[in-house]
Amino acid sequence: MSVPSLLVPGELSPTRSVPGNIRRPEYVGKPAPKPYTGPEVQTPETIEAMRTAGRIAAQAMAEAAKHIAPGVTTDELDRVAHEFMLDHGAYPSTLGYRGFPKSLCSSVNEVICHGIPDSTVLRDGDIINLDVTAYIGGVHGDNNATYLVGDVEEESRLLVERTRESLNRAIKAVKPGRQINIIGRVIESYAKRFGYGVVRDFTGHGINSSFHSGLIIPHYDSPHATTVIQPGMTFTIEPMLTLGTHEYDMWEDGWTVVTKDRKRTAQFEHTLVVTDTGAEILTLP
Repeated sequence: MSVPSLLVPGELSPTRSVPGNIRRPEYVGKPAPKPYTGPEVQTPETIEAMRTAGRIAAQAMAEAAKHIAPGVTTDELDRVAHEFMLDHGAYPSTLGYRGFPKSLCSSVNEVICHGIPDSTVLRDGDIINLDVTAYIGGVHGDNNATYLVGDVEEESRLLVERTRESLNRAIKAVKPGRQINIIGRVIESYAKRFGYGVVRDFTGHGINSSFHSGLIIPHYDSPHATTVIQPGMTFTIEPMLTLGTHEYDMWEDGWTVVTKDRKRTAQFEHTLVVTDTGAEILTLP
């Protein structure tokens, strides 16, 4: 199998429209969202609304993933997810968030996160992460997953499989009374078995009526992540593992984050609510 060429920016299509009857997050059309000042522990009503948002986000991602194949553009995947969310009364949370121009993030090969869908054509042997967030009922549901494009070589397939497993292990570690850093400790210890890098500067986050509440969920064993996990807390876990360094470069677009050594990277994410005994995944289709 030939060595794949590095990704370069493609061309953006026009901004996709959203009908006026679909409720927008407050940050749309503004440089930044209002800082969140509410609690990290949510009411049963908010959690139920997040189940709806999470389900739509998961279904939109799954629908877009059905179209992943060599020859398909990342912009086409964005179109599919965008239309699915609108058809279900949801607003695509990324569209207009701090100026982000599209309705999902599409991160191919060496892109760690926040890739912008454009005219880039998927190639046989690529891997691609889709990150989809839906806003409905005044709350957000956020999830992502990495998919194989055609015939993918073993090193990348294992990276994807093990990154998914690192998320599963982290979710099982969520228990009331533990500190947030148990999540990163579990992910980092598992990743180290295989010599993978663990991205440090992009993290999981609190989520509710706010896309990013201010609660930080590191994916490495951070001594500073001492917040105690409580029932009713809602947040994402979204480990990013790499075949090489965890260090990164940013493209001129201000969004696309690539590994500094340009080696491949994978990511998986769910939105969770903490229960009395563990965690419930809110982003299930």
